[in-house]
Amino acid sequence: TAPDISNGTGCRVTLWISGCLHKCPGCHNHSTWSYDNGKIVDEECYQQIAYWLSKPFIKGLTLSGGDPLANSSIVMEDLKKFVKRIKEEFPEKDIWVYTGYVFEELRQDQKDVLKFCDVLVDGPYKEELRDLTLPFRGSSNQRIIDLHQMNL
Repeated sequence: TAPDISNGTGCRVTLWISGCLHKCPGCHNHSTWSYDNGKIVDEECYQQIAYWLSKPFIKGLTLSGGDPLANSSIVMEDLKKFVKRIKEEFPEKDIWVYTGYVFEELRQDQKDVLKFCDVLVDGPYKEELRDLTLPFRGSSNQRIIDLHQMNL
């Protein structure tokens, strides 16, 4: 989706990745829970994203879902190649990732994806902690983490 102003700072391109194991009660995006939805991110899809990222008013890319990190190691390897390519071709653009996992619980293959990203919004959505005053997240347990400060 482009342009998007809800999933990170500035105008962004958001790639919604299907599949989520968390299934948080109250999730606003339950249509992305199934791993059978959507289409493969192929070269045509990449070129559409690259087209939008080439625009000077687009600040960066956001990976949301579902949960981009709730996938197999094989998918994590493909996702790592994808974000690495974005970062190499558009080094001035930032990359945000949303996940229902907390940073401290991530597997190494998930952290390998984050090596090419700038911001992680972590933690499951918790309906009882919903707070509409928080920027870029839905509940107060979720954190916005500057990945440059983390030991990946």
